[in-house]
Amino acid sequence: MTHEAIDSGIENIGVRPPTADLQHRYKVSIRNLNAWFGMKQALKNISLDIKKNAATAIIGPSGCGKTTLIRCLNRMHEMTPGATAKGSVILDNIDIYDKKVDPVVIKRRIGMVFQKPNPFPTMSIYDNVAAGLKLNGIKDKRLIGDVVRESLEGAALWEEVKNELSKPGLSLSGGQQQRLCIARALAMHPEVILMDEPTSALDPIASSKIEELIHSLKKDLTIITVTHNMQQAARVSDLTAFMYLGELVEYGTTKQIFENPQKDLTERYISGKFG
Repeated sequence: MTHEAIDSGIENIGVRPPTADLQHRYKVSIRNLNAWFGMKQALKNISLDIKKNAATAIIGPSGCGKTTLIRCLNRMHEMTPGATAKGSVILDNIDIYDKKVDPVVIKRRIGMVFQKPNPFPTMSIYDNVAAGLKLNGIKDKRLIGDVVRESLEGAALWEEVKNELSKPGLSLSGGQQQRLCIARALAMHPEVILMDEPTSALDPIASSKIEELIHSLKKDLTIITVTHNMQQAARVSDLTAFMYLGELVEYGTTKQIFENPQKDLTERYISGKFG
């Protein structure tokens, strides 16, 4: 199954598909991004380049703006009543906050996996993965079936559920449910996947499978993950951004951030002196 096959069934309104001349090293460029909840400012002038086909971890203490940042990257932040954002988020030379851009299309291109597994409770495993395709008007059952299998394989779940596709998504274990949610995101053939503490509700074995999956997925996708787990950030990410009180303190390769931080605040957080 190719991206072209999916795209033939999904009308991309408002955003040009990426072309060969746009295959630069950065998939997402954030410039002077500010975000508010009512009068309270949650992000302050964030500028950050996200490397293509890499895993970027965002770390920092609770309330520092990590989740708000990734929710701004696929236009979810503004769905919260009273929440606003100002600045630029450039995806393949397209500013996703341009008034001409359809937020629905952005959510197709930038998928999201949440902290707690959230399969659709009344749907089967199969229908959980197929839901987005059907919602976007795809009716070809063979195409949908191919995408469901491809997505479950991509989420390393196919072998475990291939004979149980009609069972409820909620019948799976917590770790399997989270991989089902990843498969649901993969079904839309996104270019970027945002993960908000994807393993915080899982046991160590299930967490390790998600970590392995991140390593596998970044061959074809750009991964941005929020985590409180320093060890996990060190294991899964190529680059790490440290945030504090809504500001970006330091950003660099994960090796540099963890072994040779340039800012005292970063060193104190990494070494467990606060947070």
